[in-house]
Amino acid sequence: MTDDIWGVAQNRLKTQVGQNNYVTWIEPLRFRDLQDGILTFDVQSQFMGNWVERYFGDAILREVAAMGEAVDRLSFVVNRSPRPPKSAPATAQEPVPARPAARSRMGQENGLPLEPLYTFDTFVVGKSNELAHAAARRVADSDEVSFNPLFLYGGVGLGKTHLMHAIGWELRNRRPDAKIVYVSAEDFMYRFVRALREKDMMGFKEMFRSIDVLMVDDVKFIAGKDATQEEFFHTFNSLVEQKKQIILSSDAAPGEIDGLEKRIVSRLNSGLVIDIHPTSYELRLGILQRKVEVFGDRWPGARIGDGVLEFLAHKISSNVRELEGALTKLFAHSSFLDREVDLELAQECLRDMLKTVDRRTTIDEIQRKTADHYGIKLADLIGPRRNRVYARPRQVAMYLAKEMTDRSLPEIARKFGGRDHTTIMYGIRQIEKLSATDSALSEDLDLLRKALRWS
Repeated sequence: MTDDIWGVAQNRLKTQVGQNNYVTWIEPLRFRDLQDGILTFDVQSQFMGNWVERYFGDAILREVAAMGEAVDRLSFVVNRSPRPPKSAPATAQEPVPARPAARSRMGQENGLPLEPLYTFDTFVVGKSNELAHAAARRVADSDEVSFNPLFLYGGVGLGKTHLMHAIGWELRNRRPDAKIVYVSAEDFMYRFVRALREKDMMGFKEMFRSIDVLMVDDVKFIAGKDATQEEFFHTFNSLVEQKKQIILSSDAAPGEIDGLEKRIVSRLNSGLVIDIHPTSYELRLGILQRKVEVFGDRWPGARIGDGVLEFLAHKISSNVRELEGALTKLFAHSSFLDREVDLELAQECLRDMLKTVDRRTTIDEIQRKTADHYGIKLADLIGPRRNRVYARPRQVAMYLAKEMTDRSLPEIARKFGGRDHTTIMYGIRQIEKLSATDSALSEDLDLLRKALRWS
């Protein structure tokens, strides 16, 4: 990859993210190199790199891949004196976005841009997310505030952000004059700190307390930050008193976020709190099938062979974003080389990504799949109950945790209700001994391994 190719990708990104975001975040990126699928940029601060990766990373990867480059992820190197952009001299100062206009309508001036692909039409509904989808639709379709806030929580890549963006798009279409702001909790804090530094708290309060709908992603970020929590609390109360809608998301329920003030937890729990569960195989396959329809126009001539979607749905089970990234790479490969991607080629194209997925098998995932396999509650698998119906699955999960992760016995013990590591050793030995003679147990282990790792 060359600077010229990156320049073309930059121009395409400008139309997606808007002029303000482009000048602040995309234009200052200095292309360093692209090796082994890792696209590296020089940035002026770690904050800037984190921000770009989080909010513009997917768009950058898509555009660079569209230029024919094999790219899997981004990397950033802090360089206070990078090569200056062609249109402006280099600066060593922390990047500061232009001050939002407090009275502007739904635009990027008030918050982060909405992703055009994140709409209700592109959201695939399954049992794991149907309640969250129904609640999001209620918020988007209603002229009255039914519950405040709507709090969505769940793991990474399960659809929380997609639903928030979908609400934003639907509200913008239904109520074009409404003032709607979508920000991350990190952005909220950043604007708050800047307002303090610039002695412009009145402008900050005017912006966040004079809107109709506030959407804050990743609320967990403000935990432990006392001043930001104080301002968030008052902003929250002000909007609720005005009967303005608030939608929030996090990777944990309000009461499970360490460092979050009790009064904020109480306020959050006063609304509708919904857990988005991990996706099922059927839902992941449905998502892939929907993406194939969308990608067809973007990648003309691309062909995906039989069994590839099923392979991806089995293999990449923890993160829908990674699932989409894998499919994007296969479409690009097929389109650029004018070749159908069969199962063998898919495994070759995604070799590095699949190795990463294999290494990232977690104890939480093992516990969840083991509980599902044996038809028991996750709490019972981890808990103290010693009945055989719970004890044997628990030992199976312990055995797989030792076999499929690099965690130590004490670490595994902590994930199983804080048991002693000798208990873990005993459980592992029991499964090793029994699986040699018990064909049913051996089959259970094989099925669980396949569910956790395509083999």
